[in-house]
Amino acid sequence: MEKINIWIVWATWAVWEEMLKCLEKLTISVWELRLWASTRSAWKIKKTYLWNIKIKKVNDDFFDGLDYALFSAGWDNSKKYAHIAIKKWVVVIDNSSAFRYEDNVPLVVPQVNPEAVKNAKLIANPNCTTAIAAVVLYPIYKKYWLKKIIMSTYQATSWAWAKGMQELLDNTKLYFEKKEAKAESFAYNIAFNLIPHIDSFQENDYTKEEMKVIWETHKIFWDYNINISCTAVRIPTLRAHSESIVLETEKKVDIEELKELLKNSSWVELKDNIENNIYPMPLNATGKYNVEVWRIRKNLIFWNKWIELFISWDQLLRGAALNAVEILKIAIENR
Repeated sequence: MEKINIWIVWATWAVWEEMLKCLEKLTISVWELRLWASTRSAWKIKKTYLWNIKIKKVNDDFFDGLDYALFSAGWDNSKKYAHIAIKKWVVVIDNSSAFRYEDNVPLVVPQVNPEAVKNAKLIANPNCTTAIAAVVLYPIYKKYWLKKIIMSTYQATSWAWAKGMQELLDNTKLYFEKKEAKAESFAYNIAFNLIPHIDSFQENDYTKEEMKVIWETHKIFWDYNINISCTAVRIPTLRAHSESIVLETEKKVDIEELKELLKNSSWVELKDNIENNIYPMPLNATGKYNVEVWRIRKNLIFWNKWIELFISWDQLLRGAALNAVEILKIAIENR
């Protein structure tokens, strides 16, 4: 693979730390790596697996000489700088929601629609909840077809990046010190609590986070006939999300056959050992590239084409950094 110039723009430490690890893990051959951020972080020295890099303040001229840019900059900054980069022939992979729903911008999960990356100058990374579910759901979709998805998500504080994780740790400490907790990143104190509210409420009483699962799954699978409902809940874990998923398939499912299908699917790890209480959990999924899946069973209420399963994954990896770097690798291979 040819050596390339990569820019990671305005990333929080939680994201760019993982992006750097993913570049190394996926053996992306980097000729030049630039880290650029806001004024507060500019000019600090960052030690990486390649070399020590001085973080620079972003401006319009810094796109010169680059091949790819990994944006983790938030909606406003992506809107401001992505098109400037594209005009300078830089391929942009954006982690924000700024471009996900634009018809001419591919929304990509590499295990589902890698062909969408080809010739694209701007590529959107999906919402973390959608990206993780898609890795597990797509093999099922291809073999059995999906008619309905009912999903409940249990999402870690890393959704709010480093600030959210630190708030959980701080409020846990305050709890044991019998002091009043602070709620800044979330609607309420998250320590020893769960909050059935992620992002803003929409007119239909679903939150935007819940609707993202619907909008993005339809676009990524390119199938708008799948009926989807989601309830998203914030829980007091650091960086691994989980989901309970109930599915209706078009074809009848043999559970053992389904387990074998998922066992052989890319980036999926079957945690199937009931005798030893081994199953997906945030603590086990943290730091892993694979999506853990189990609790696979027939639903006891609906018809025999309904199944249930449970998954856990590292939100910072599969839900953000890893998905973006996998997209980058596909883009490089298609140059």
